[in-house]
Amino acid sequence: MRDALKTGLEFEARIGVNPYRLGVVAASDSHVSGGSYEEDRYFSNRTNTPQARGSADTAEQGSWEGYWTPRVATHGTGGLAGVWAESNTRASIYDAMRRRESFGTSGPRIRVRMFAGFGLADALADADDRVAAAYRHGVPMGGMLPAEAEDAPDLLVQAMRDPLSGWLQRLQVVKGWLEDSEARERVFDVACSDGLAPDPDTHRCPDNGARVNLTDCSVTRDRGATALEAVWTDPSFDSGQRAFYYARVLENPSCRWSTWDALRLGIEPNPDLPATIQERAWGSSVWYTPAG
Repeated sequence: MRDALKTGLEFEARIGVNPYRLGVVAASDSHVSGGSYEEDRYFSNRTNTPQARGSADTAEQGSWEGYWTPRVATHGTGGLAGVWAESNTRASIYDAMRRRESFGTSGPRIRVRMFAGFGLADALADADDRVAAAYRHGVPMGGMLPAEAEDAPDLLVQAMRDPLSGWLQRLQVVKGWLEDSEARERVFDVACSDGLAPDPDTHRCPDNGARVNLTDCSVTRDRGATALEAVWTDPSFDSGQRAFYYARVLENPSCRWSTWDALRLGIEPNPDLPATIQERAWGSSVWYTPAG
C-alpha cells in the first residue's frame, strides 16, 4: 500500500496525474465462499487443514527440521472494510466509498478516522463536537488539502478498539513525500496507550509492557487503551513537496493463527512463521499537492 502511494506521487510529478489516489478497504480474498477473519478460528482461503496450510508438520516428518513451508502459510486472515457514512444505507455507503472516506482492518472491528487542515488545531481547541468542527475546518481522509498556506497542516487522528478484540497500543500517522524527485516515507507514533508519550526525537512510543504467553495464547489484560486520539502537526512539512498522510492503529500483540493451530494440536509452532502479530487498521490518505 505504502509503495503504491509513493509511486503515485512520482507519477504525478512526471505526468501530472496520480493513478494511485485511491481509498483503502480490506477483504478476505476467500476462495471458499466465506471470510476467515479471526486468528483463533482461521480456516484459510483455500486449505482447510493445518497440515495443508503449513502450520503443522506432516505425520511422516514428525518435526520441523527440513520442512518446506508453503507460501499459503505466510497469508494473514481476512480483513474487514469500514466506511464513515451518514447512514446505514446503500446510497450513503457508496457515497462514502466514492469520496474515499473508508478504512480497512486486519480482521477486528477497529475504527479509525482522520481529518487534516491548516489551523485545524486552533479550531478544535474549544469545540464541543470535534468531528463536526473537523468537517467544517478541514478535510476527512480521502480528501485533498488545499495548497494555501506555508504553515504545516494539523491532523486529528482517532481510533476505537473492537470490544471483542485486543486493546489498542499505539496510534500512528504514516507520511510519504517527494523530495528531489525521490519518494520517501516515515512513520510517526502520535498517541500511546497507558499514559505514555512518543519520544520527541524518534517519534516512537515506549514499550507498554503488553505480552503474549505462547503456551496458551493468553495476553496481558491490564495494558492498552479502548480509544486513542491525537491532534498532530507535521514537524517536517515543506509546502513545496507533494505528500500524503494516513492513519494506522495497532493493537497489543496476540497469537498468530499458525500459533493457535499448533496450540490446539499440542505441537511446537512452525519456527519459520511469526508466533505473534499486532492486529491493526489503516485509513485512507489525505494528499497535499503544492500550488503550481
